[in-house]
Amino acid sequence: MSNHPLLKVEISQLSIAERIQLAEDLWDSIVDRQDEIELDLAQQQELDRRLAQYRQDPNAGSSWETVKLRLGVSQ
Repeated sequence: MSNHPLLKVEISQLSIAERIQLAEDLWDSIVDRQDEIELDLAQQQELDRRLAQYRQDPNAGSSWETVKLRLGVSQ
């Protein structure tokens, strides 16, 4: 990996935990401004499909804690 032009650090020099935190912080900064995100028709239809599927059986998926355990993330 190389330097990202907006960052002052070599991304590959960060620990895995630091890179995960960076990704989470980046995602949080996007979610904070989600009203600026525009979805195309296919994306909206997919979200609607997934929401309907969840509403039909809310217990069908895995909890976030279970997913983190499968991924080996302890935080």
